[in-house]
Amino acid sequence: MKTTTSPNANFKTISTRIQKEMKRLHVPGVAIGIYHKGKEWTAGFGVTSVENPLPVNSDTLMQIGSISKTFTATLLMILAEQGKVNLDAPVRKYLKDFKLKDESVAKKVTIRHLLTHTGGWVGDYFNSFGDGNDALDKMVKDIAHLPQIQPLGKIWSYNNTGFNVASRVIEVVTKKSYEQALQEMLLDPLGLNMSFLYPSDILFTHRFVVGHQKVKGKVEVARPWAIGRAGNGVGGVVSTVKDLLKYARFHMGSGNRIVTRKSLKAMRVKQVSAGGRGDMGITWFIRYADVLTVYAHGGATNGQQAYFFYIPEKDFALAVLTNSDEGGVITAQTFGWALDLYFGIKLKSPKPMKNPQDGKEFVGRYKIGTECFDITTKGKHLIYHHIPLGGFPTPDVPPGPALPPMRFAFYDKDNLIGLDEPYNGALADIIRDEKGRVKYFRVGGRAHLKIR
Repeated sequence: MKTTTSPNANFKTISTRIQKEMKRLHVPGVAIGIYHKGKEWTAGFGVTSVENPLPVNSDTLMQIGSISKTFTATLLMILAEQGKVNLDAPVRKYLKDFKLKDESVAKKVTIRHLLTHTGGWVGDYFNSFGDGNDALDKMVKDIAHLPQIQPLGKIWSYNNTGFNVASRVIEVVTKKSYEQALQEMLLDPLGLNMSFLYPSDILFTHRFVVGHQKVKGKVEVARPWAIGRAGNGVGGVVSTVKDLLKYARFHMGSGNRIVTRKSLKAMRVKQVSAGGRGDMGITWFIRYADVLTVYAHGGATNGQQAYFFYIPEKDFALAVLTNSDEGGVITAQTFGWALDLYFGIKLKSPKPMKNPQDGKEFVGRYKIGTECFDITTKGKHLIYHHIPLGGFPTPDVPPGPALPPMRFAFYDKDNLIGLDEPYNGALADIIRDEKGRVKYFRVGGRAHLKIR
């Protein structure tokens, strides 16, 4: 493991590669920021919108999506240090009237389950209850109708709605709105002055991007823009690469000590395996790259894709924000480029088996919440056929364009790797029931239930 060239040259190389991929993928705008051993490099490329274009720079605001979940978890760690929250206490200790479709789960689910995506009910459900202070309370009550898909605490499957609940706990414990608590307890103390939450209109006084998607090969603005106030603790933070690098330095132990290093380190301890995505800490994904351990989180909203990671032992952090659904390809590539250029580590993908098992038992339809797909077979490959259902950022939003069919190849029994964009290199796995029958196909972080 070695650094191949100077940090500044490495940043220029990554920037050049990003711009090349932007042209290939028709991504309108990208911002990139890298921090390494006390120095920082940032840049922006492209435009904020194909309809009303302004240049993207490193101060341009973008939605960071689910990276926001780490903000929510950090608030709860602060409250835990203050003795106001116990991560292993049942949610009902704080939300007395908390309900789920499965009453036994509602009684037992803890804060830790919420922060590690092990609640097991449908996690991809989005709704808006206006911009009032009661929006989140109404959303948590609405979650009560969602079906239980996996058993509590047994299977890791990405769960957005768990963070609606976690955000509501913060409101009840602090007796403040989530937005006020985040501002006073995290954003202000850390000096994150370019990080905002809708429906505040302050963010619109700065340069910001809109999301984009491809419709029949044409890049169009993705609407609606906002995900709704009830989702702020799930994915509502709007920020810049500069603020995210400041946030990374805080999590690596520098700056304002609003929470102890011990608590921040506890967030990076493995809680459960996340399958092909590595391990799960307290909201942080734990990825292993040769001898390095990386702590990361991605984010996706309506037409915007983001990725953020840091490596404490190397005093290194990277944030990359894009304003396109296709930007997820760039964020994934940037992760690999940075590890190679800065640390001489080349990520190795599993190699497909030469003689894989018969794929017939995997054929069928799989669904969880707003995510649905069919699996068929062709030769040695399973073929993923995306079925858009709509429902984001509110249940009445119609389905968007379907992803193209994608091949998945077995690299081990019940473990697969994607061969086509946007899932090229993505790892998937099969989870079976106690009788050995295929029950879940876990891809994109979700353990989708086989429904036929």
